[in-house]
Amino acid sequence: MRITETADLWYKNAFIYCIDMEVYLDSNNDGIGDIDGMCQRIDYLAEIGVTCIWLMPFYPSPRRDSGYDIADFYGVDQRYGDHGDIVELIRTAHDRGIRVIIDLVINHTSDQHYWFRRSRASKDNPYRDYYVWRGDTPPDTSDQTMFPDSEDGIWTQDEKTGSGTCTTSCTRSRT
Repeated sequence: MRITETADLWYKNAFIYCIDMEVYLDSNNDGIGDIDGMCQRIDYLAEIGVTCIWLMPFYPSPRRDSGYDIADFYGVDQRYGDHGDIVELIRTAHDRGIRVIIDLVINHTSDQHYWFRRSRASKDNPYRDYYVWRGDTPPDTSDQTMFPDSEDGIWTQDEKTGSGTCTTSCTRSRT
């Protein structure tokens, strides 16, 4: 059997190491882990047999949902570094035979994401279909909350359009 016949099955024998960048290694002493800190530890990860790094979200985010409330899927949260730093991390990992995968966050954006802000512009806005909106009176969900310390329920009234929408911690898109 040739390697090309099994190359797409790499994950079956992979040692995948999931990393939350924020708590991994702080290279600049600001109290937050960063991409440079991860690059400094690639050799260690290779030594212990890691063959794949799974990165949790590192995109710009208001951080109401541990970074899963993404404001920009194309960006890098400046607390961690920039695009060049991500390229360097991937290059360094690949040089050690380590693959890099990124947590796929589908159907979830923050209230700061461009699509969500556009969806609130009017009830006729095309981006409105990207999200789940309720009628003019959202249901009482005070007994249903993801974050009891900071929310009164999972639905709230949108002031701009008068419709009910999911709270900022669970803003979900349909795309």
